[in-house]
Amino acid sequence: MQSTLALISQKAVLQNAALVIERAGTDVYAVVKDDAYGHGAEKIALLLEPYLRGFAVATVLEGSALRVAGIRKEILVLSPCLSEEEALSCALYGLTPTVTSLSSLRLLLRAGEKFGYAVRAQLKINTGMNRYGVRPERAESLCRLAKQGGAQISGVFSHFYAPEDKAAREKQFALFRGAADLVKNIFPDAVRHLSATGGMLAGKKYNFDAVRCGIALYGYLPKGFSGMLPVKPAMRVYATVSHSGTFTGGGVGYQAAKRRYQKLQTLRLGYGDGFLRAGDIGNESDLCMDAFVKRGGAPFGARRLIMKDAAALAEKYHTIVYEVLVNVGKKAEKRYV
Repeated sequence: MQSTLALISQKAVLQNAALVIERAGTDVYAVVKDDAYGHGAEKIALLLEPYLRGFAVATVLEGSALRVAGIRKEILVLSPCLSEEEALSCALYGLTPTVTSLSSLRLLLRAGEKFGYAVRAQLKINTGMNRYGVRPERAESLCRLAKQGGAQISGVFSHFYAPEDKAAREKQFALFRGAADLVKNIFPDAVRHLSATGGMLAGKKYNFDAVRCGIALYGYLPKGFSGMLPVKPAMRVYATVSHSGTFTGGGVGYQAAKRRYQKLQTLRLGYGDGFLRAGDIGNESDLCMDAFVKRGGAPFGARRLIMKDAAALAEKYHTIVYEVLVNVGKKAEKRYV
């Protein structure tokens, strides 16, 4: 197999989801953006759909792919629509777009009027992350404008920027609660959700009507919450031995050898497969784009375990587990066990 192989444990995903549902004590949206953090969005969503309120994705394209795959529950698009065509796609595929500003609301209303459909969306509140969202004090006026335009605001949400920081968390909690009350005065059935995995673990008072959980489903916890939920990594990544031979000359990969070897093996995996060039995966020299050299001989075609703990690799790479999972999962062939 020339592709890297990602074995995804369905049992681990289901067990992790059960832990999340029990801990949350409320409805759960599974975050499956960026191909479910590299685990395969369609497959993960189909696996989890019976147990959840719905799903959250980053883009309209991701959401429409889930609908085509057969997902029937709510799909929330976290990024605002950037064109009337995207707004129309949300309507056609039954996706829930997000209002993040007056401009994004106007775009949705304009598309609804132009194409003849009633807009249904959720409202994002900026409580301090400053990525997306309307200011808390503007929640009421935007809801009134939406209602005047015939739109329904079916939910209101925000996002902790540092859930491990109690002072920051409490400030955001207070801002969100006030804004959510304003929304519910106009749209009483709007679902409120503030917490992702970190907020959920920080305490049940932050969970409101639902939580959006991503990283815990795949077996990891965010900074500051280590050990608070016994989740298990769902992905293991393997590479195939594509060559094995006797050391010849003076190089190893693109570098001069610092020692003499008896045997070397080449694995069909490189930085083009989402790993950093430095590797830290048993390589003798920097990874090449599509291969790396490892000490010792090995049978041609043998499969070698390269990653079983993305958190350990993220620590070596001085990055976060989210980035490792997304990058490594992009090109891997996925098999579900």
